[in-house]
Amino acid sequence: MMRYSFVLLGVLIACNTRVEVTEMESTSEAKVVPEPQYSLSSKQTHNKFSRTIAPVLTVKSGSVIEFFTEEATDGQLNPTSTVEDLSKISFDPIHPLTGPVFVEEAEPGDILAVTLHKVEIGDWGWTAIIPGFGFLAEDFKEPYLKTYTFNKDDKKVKFNDHIHIPVKPFAGVLGVAPDTDSLLSTIPPRANGGNMDDPNMTEGTTVYLPVFVKGALFSIGDAHVTQGLGEVCGTAVEAPMRFIVELNLVKGKRKILEPQYETDAYYATTGFDTTIDGATKKAVRYMIEYLINEHGMDRNDAYALCSLAGDLHIAEVVDVPNMLVSMHISKSLFNDPKHYALLKK
Repeated sequence: MMRYSFVLLGVLIACNTRVEVTEMESTSEAKVVPEPQYSLSSKQTHNKFSRTIAPVLTVKSGSVIEFFTEEATDGQLNPTSTVEDLSKISFDPIHPLTGPVFVEEAEPGDILAVTLHKVEIGDWGWTAIIPGFGFLAEDFKEPYLKTYTFNKDDKKVKFNDHIHIPVKPFAGVLGVAPDTDSLLSTIPPRANGGNMDDPNMTEGTTVYLPVFVKGALFSIGDAHVTQGLGEVCGTAVEAPMRFIVELNLVKGKRKILEPQYETDAYYATTGFDTTIDGATKKAVRYMIEYLINEHGMDRNDAYALCSLAGDLHIAEVVDVPNMLVSMHISKSLFNDPKHYALLKK
């Protein structure tokens, strides 16, 4: 990947990595996908956030893990399901998350860097309107279900005969354990990450999660084949999926309060709140802090730059009681556009 130096690239290849070239890339831009050292199945799951949930795997920082995830209903829907099946869904097993993974030496105040090296879709998916759920629940009271079949290399979702949507798979939920014994619902996003439903957190992205408990206890799931910003009807194309993820522990850097992420092109901050205004203010404030701490900017200059070049995105509005907003800023603005704030070597 572009963030690695040529020296590190050579080390990775020597360590039995494989090089995968997608349709969109030339051979010279081939992505280096590390071979997983561990594999977790879609049966090694939980669906709450708590420090009391026992890990299914313990790893060292820098480990590469293959995660298989189940679709959001945990098998209650299948490729032959009909709209009548929606009324039979229990919300008790919703959001099966593969994990948790205990990262050795992770302590509260650290940061867990989650690099999404590979995101591979499964063989089917679904989209639904569930009465009582969604941003316009008061307007849409009838159940609706659409199912799809896929090959893992498909580039489009056939919504109908005339509309084909680009495949852009990502994990709707990824996060670490909060510092509580309570078993928290996975539905709303929080400071530990969770159900952020941000379609920009896709292959090639590194997501930074603040660590709240010993071992971090990382989990991933609720995979989406594609989704618009907002996820307004309450569902995306929900599907089983395969992820290859690298977990790196970051110590001694600046403290972050909520998730942040970056690609080769931009850095992003996120903010959650019960209102769009509240979430937006947090995302902007976190970006100002990033610009001050990582780029040495004056506070007023940082605020002005957010106005001139920062892009706000509403990631999701349906996972009550919280909403998520992100702010992106292009790396092309800086002298070192490949600068990685927390994983720089």
